Amino acid sequence: MEFLITLIICLLAGLGAGLGTGFAGLSAAAVISPMLITFLKMDPYQAVGIALASDVLASAVSAYTYWKNKNIDIRNGVLMMAFVLIFTMIGSYASSLIESTTMGNFSVFMTMLLGIKFILKPVMTTKEKMASVSASKRAVQSVICGAMIGFICGFVGAGGGMMMLLVLTSVLGYELKTAVGTSVFIMAFTALTGALSHFALSGAPDWTVLVLCVLFTLLFARIGARIANKAETRKLNRMTGIILLILGIVVIGFNLIA
Repeated sequence: MEFLITLIICLLAGLGAGLGTGFAGLSAAAVISPMLITFLKMDPYQAVGIALASDVLASAVSAYTYWKNKNIDIRNGVLMMAFVLIFTMIGSYASSLIESTTMGNFSVFMTMLLGIKFILKPVMTTKEKMASVSASKRAVQSVICGAMIGFICGFVGAGGGMMMLLVLTSVLGYELKTAVGTSVFIMAFTALTGALSHFALSGAPDWTVLVLCVLFTLLFARIGARIANKAETRKLNRMTGIILLILGIVVIGFNLIA
């Protein structure tokens, strides 16, 4: 019975996290962490580590799908990723020193606001308009934003993907599919760094929960990414917004139950 409960919780967590990753580049920790903490009574720091580990393959397979459809800006993404990685490790270490859920509510609140934004004000930027942005300006913005996003990702284990999507669409002016593709490309590496940092500081995870969460998140991320790449831009904005809004509401519900 205990394994069955664990299986169901991990399946539901993987479903929400995978679709959030595939559609919007959302960090799996935004969904997995509160579910593991609330229903499996797992240590918050361990839960974040497992969630980040689940993010690695899910983001990688999503990034591959977006890359096949030519919806990734690797050149500028690598620059941002370098600073995200550095500050993810710094944030992860800072998180081990204080309460790891300190900024959780902020992350959930921002996820819901971003969902509403995509529903009411879709991102209709084209790839042609993206190409007109100054390369030097985008590079400077990538460095500054990468540092900020990395620290948030490492510190709370959630919000990195959400913040990245917001920055790529609103600050750097990316077309939505390219923004999500670039986001999951970066998140695959930041999640790996964050997970290794968490496990190095807290010890080995619960392997059963880890394997189940990784498999289910990977499966649904693949499904979400394939649907997203075939969707028309305005419809994708709505689907992304609805998923972010629902995930935000669900996570708030978990926090109230806990």
